Order: sequence, then C-alpha cells, then structure tokens
Amino acid sequence: MQQTPHGDPAAPTEPVAERSQHPPRRGRRARTASMVFILITIFLDVLGIGLIIPVLPQLITELSSGDVGNASRTYGLFVAAYAAMQFLFAPVLGALSDRFGRRPVLLVSLFGAGIDYLVMGLAPDLAWLFAARLIAGLTAANITVANAYIADISAPSERAKRYGLVGAAFGLGFIVAPAVGGLLGSIDLRMPFFAAAAVVLLNWLYGYFVLPESLPRERRRPFQLRRANPVGSVGRLRAYPGVAGLAVVVVVSNMAYLVLQSVWVLYTTLRFGWGPLENGLALTFLGVLTALVQGLGIRPLLDRLGERRAIVLGLVSSVASFTLYALVPVGWMMLPVMVVGSLGGIAGPALQGLISRSVSDTEQGSVQGALGSLGSLAAVVSPLLATALFAAFTSPTARVYLPGAPFLFGALMLALAIGLALRAAGIAARAARAAAEPRSGEPPGSTVDPPSAPVAH
Repeated sequence: MQQTPHGDPAAPTEPVAERSQHPPRRGRRARTASMVFILITIFLDVLGIGLIIPVLPQLITELSSGDVGNASRTYGLFVAAYAAMQFLFAPVLGALSDRFGRRPVLLVSLFGAGIDYLVMGLAPDLAWLFAARLIAGLTAANITVANAYIADISAPSERAKRYGLVGAAFGLGFIVAPAVGGLLGSIDLRMPFFAAAAVVLLNWLYGYFVLPESLPRERRRPFQLRRANPVGSVGRLRAYPGVAGLAVVVVVSNMAYLVLQSVWVLYTTLRFGWGPLENGLALTFLGVLTALVQGLGIRPLLDRLGERRAIVLGLVSSVASFTLYALVPVGWMMLPVMVVGSLGGIAGPALQGLISRSVSDTEQGSVQGALGSLGSLAAVVSPLLATALFAAFTSPTARVYLPGAPFLFGALMLALAIGLALRAAGIAARAARAAAEPRSGEPPGSTVDPPSAPVAH
C-alpha cells in the first residue's frame, strides 16, 4: 500500500494536476477579484482589531481598580489565554479549511471575533473580559485561512508579494482604526468595543454574500484528527526541507513582535504620558508606514533582494528599532524609530512566501494552521514575559528603573532569529527551486512531494 509523506496509508496516487503548484484554473480576472475580496475582508477585520488596541489596557486598568502593575500582569494573562486557545484550535481550523474550503472557516472566525468585541463592551468585570478572549481565541483563524486562500489563487512565484498586500491591508486598517478608537475611547472606554463589533459583524455579512470559495472540491483532503492537533501539525513541518527551521524563525520573531503589542500602550503611557488619543495617532502613523512598505515596497524589494535577503533585512531593521524604542528619551522620537522599524515588515511576507512555495498544495491549510499554532505558542509565553519584565523594571522597589526592558528582550529575540534564518532560508529556497523543476514525465510546475519517511507525531 502506498504511504503518504507521513507514513499514513494513502488513497490511490493523486493526478499530477492535483499536485500542481499552479493556482486553480480560473481566469485571471476571477483570481484578481478573489484577491480583492480577501484583502477587503482582512482590512475590515483589522479595523475591528485596531479600534480596541488603544483602549483595552485602560479598560483592564479601570476594572483592576487603577493598579497599573496588576493591570499589566492581567493584560499579559489575557493575551496568553487568547493565544493558548489559538494554539490548540488553529491547526483544527486550518485542517477543516483543507476539508470544507476556506470560506466557511473564515466566516466562523469573523463571527467569533464579533461576539468577542460585543461581550468585552458589555463586560462588568475581568471574568467577562477573560471569557470573551477565550471565545475569540477558539475561533481565531482569519490570517491562517487568508494565507491558505492566497496560496490557492496565486502562482508560487507571486505568493510572497501577495502576502505583502495582506500586510498593506493591515497597514490601511491601522491608518484609520487606532485614531478613531482613541477618539472614541476618550469619550467612553467601552465605545470602541461596540464599534469594533459592528465593523466585524458587517465584515461577516460581506463575506457571507460576496466572498467566493478558493479551494476546488477536487483539491480538498479528508479531515484527520492527527493532522489537526498542534503536535501532529507542527511535526509535519519537518517533512519539508528548511521549513521547520523557518517555523522556528516565525516563533522567535513573533515573540519579539508580541512584546511590542503587549507593552506599547503601557510603556508610552508611563514613560511619555500618552493617552488613548496619542497612542491612536501613533498607531495610525505606523499603519501608514506599513501600508507604504508592504503595499508599494515589497514587490521591488523582493525582486531585488530575493526572499532570503529580504528576511534578514527585515529582522535587522527590527533589532535596531526595538533597541531604540527602549532608549529614546522623549515621546516624539518614537516616530522616526517607527520609520526604521517599518522595514521589518518585509520579513513576514518573505517568510510566508518561502514556506508556501516549499509545501504541497493539498497541505496549505494544514501548514498555515501549524504556523498559526506556533505563533500562538509564542503568544502564550511572550506577553507574560514582557508584562512581567515591565512590572519588575517599573516597580518602586526595582533596583534598576528601565521601562524599556521588554523592548531590549525583543531585540535579543530578533537577533537570535537572524542567525536561524540565515541557515534555514537557504535550505528552504533550494528545496523550493527543486520543487519547481519538472520531474521526468511531468509538466513544469509539479510539486515535489516531501520525503516519504514518517514524521513523529
């Protein structure tokens, strides 16, 4: 009996067409329309996220009786709880998208986010906020499924550039949402949560009526629980040369970027006296930079540098910006540092593109789910470390007063990621080039399946 790359009994060998790395046979106009649909969906989803970022720490502080130190630890716990649920369920949702298609899983994810924001807006205490975060983490698959969706409709050589457009959609969302969220939060801390719920539920309606399915029935695969659990899904990454190493780069770099998300508002509030409005405007500026770099800059940079060098350049820029965030003496200096840090945005699309080119079409959802699970594992650990560092180095009893300590920790993580990326990206790039070469008797573009050695689950 034939064995799959993971040692499982397989159905009869699938036709070459089903293993092709080319997108489904749809017209260019239809694929372009699908890409526009998914970008609008991501943009609206980011609007909801951005509305609450400037005010969630303040709401937690209010419900913690104004104790900033306790609020920072509680905020870290909330972020970690969300990430823990995502770690457990992202592989499940990714595998379900390989079985039933991307559209239904994306719609479930959007609906869960809308309920999360609504419950947070109504929450009378921290327990209700915690419950809302658990619901959101359980259904969080927006980016996982969006990345698989883009792989479905894109040629391998175009994927990294299109993942850059996802980053641009994020940036555009953050141009508008944080400033509006900060403004609404200055009126009432709960108002941004209701606005976010309205935006995300409208996005769900948009997806229900407009978003097309990207995964043809002939390219779907049966759902298997061992492929949907976090350990099994991550273990399968080892079947593809270099991909496991790149996944470690994703985890380590995510740990650093989550530091920024976890303590930014706490840091700027304590260090510079910023309120919701100032934080909202700063995040809007960051959104403009992200949209410019990933919307306009990613294509020429990837064409000039290639994916491996783009990954390294992005990580080096992030190391510099994190170090400067920790050391700047006045608030306005954070803005030029953001310009330096915005170049770090090229690393993510380059990583996603290289990983996507290195795996077979039938496992795009599962692999993206595994990456989402790994990112969530980092999100369990990093916010707890970051907020604990912030609390320790800002405590009245601290031997060294250093509010920027979490950013220095992030810079260290990114420096480690550079060393890992230099080796893993080269291996994966060579494997992807080999996969793009036709086998004997096969047309160009056929996928080279991973080695047939079983992968430990």
